[in-house]
Amino acid sequence: MKRRAFVGTLAGVTSAGWLTNEDFESIGQNVQRNSSPSELKITDLRVSVVTGAPMICPIIRIDTNQGISGFGEVRDGASKTYALFLKSRVLGENPCDVDRVFRKIKQFGHHARQAGGVCGIEMALWDLAGKAYGVPVYQMVGGRFRDRVRLYADTTEGPAGQNRKPGDLPDGIEAGKRLKARMDMGITFLKQDFGIGLLGGIPGTLSQPMGMTGVGRSMVQHPFTGIEITDKGVEILSNFVGQIRSVIGMEVPLSSDHYGHISVNSCIKLARSMEKHNLAWMEDMVPWEYAELLKQIKDSTTTPLLTGEDIYLKEAFIKLIDMGAVDMIHPDLASSGGILETKKIGDYAMEHGVPMAMHFAGTPISFMANVHCAAATENFLCLEHHSLDVPWWGDLVSPKPEIKDGHAVVPERPGLGIEALNESVIRQHLHPDHPGYFEPTPAWDKERSWDRLWS
Repeated sequence: MKRRAFVGTLAGVTSAGWLTNEDFESIGQNVQRNSSPSELKITDLRVSVVTGAPMICPIIRIDTNQGISGFGEVRDGASKTYALFLKSRVLGENPCDVDRVFRKIKQFGHHARQAGGVCGIEMALWDLAGKAYGVPVYQMVGGRFRDRVRLYADTTEGPAGQNRKPGDLPDGIEAGKRLKARMDMGITFLKQDFGIGLLGGIPGTLSQPMGMTGVGRSMVQHPFTGIEITDKGVEILSNFVGQIRSVIGMEVPLSSDHYGHISVNSCIKLARSMEKHNLAWMEDMVPWEYAELLKQIKDSTTTPLLTGEDIYLKEAFIKLIDMGAVDMIHPDLASSGGILETKKIGDYAMEHGVPMAMHFAGTPISFMANVHCAAATENFLCLEHHSLDVPWWGDLVSPKPEIKDGHAVVPERPGLGIEALNESVIRQHLHPDHPGYFEPTPAWDKERSWDRLWS
């Protein structure tokens, strides 16, 4: 209906007594007026560092000249400096120009935690843009394929059990009971860590250089440790997973992670032993950059392989997909480039018949960024939730994320759907080395260099 006809109709309704003059004058008062998007400018960037969520998580807040703020998060375990370093690059920018600003700063990201600043700012830009236009983020990146996002989870403690002593066999029944408790909470997709750590003290399970310590092998990449798992070790781990399956059944998807830094041949032996347990995936068997080695393992087993939580930007994912080196991809949105880049990654995988699970271990802020991306990406499978046992996790924000029957409900509120941070809860869980609550950061206002990468 054209505006003149609409107003005329309302005038007729008013004269007929259906609306009062006061009603007529109030029409339009609910129109979004808190922002003029074309004139929105970034004026500040501040950080608070939360601990125990369950990881250390720097939360960023970007303020604007129109009184609205956007929230983002540097990836778990990363330094807040990754975001503060970029403050001078985004001051004065219009946050609604999300893609252009992202392209300006993405040169300062790298794989794993080094991408945290770029990705955290990208989340906050989308939050601001959504608030400025009054629409949820998923709508701004193409609309949604689902209104609920399936979650997957592991359990509260290591699979060996709290009372296991070196040399004891790992207790798969106890691990299965903890996973069954997750199912009773409504979780419909599970993950269980298992690996050579469960074989400690059990003779004849590992071949490794004499005197090698756990620290030494954890800081050396898989092909270079000299560690091989024996047939006895493989059998023990297979029996462990079999015990888990005896408790939870074969119907629920069960994925796995953290096998230790073992060789490709040992990875193949272990993956083959898991075929009868019908795992949903085996995760990060070797570092993701060794695509040829991943393909070698994948071609040797029917157990699905997955990787990607430490990959920055879409190009490395494209290589893995084009090579046929993985069955699934597993980006962490706080490392992969943020919301839009992760959707691009998912869309490319979709075109090649590869599903996308999503890695996540942070606060509700990054969680909601993941929820919007998952809602807008067709080949999405499930999103990790690492904080089911942190009682105050949802209270960090208002309103808290809505989780029902093992799914996150996709919000209809503008931006990420977070209206405010709960200052009192955040203050209770600030990291002792970083006790400030969004304190001013003027030292980063003029951090400058000639950033152009070409001549």
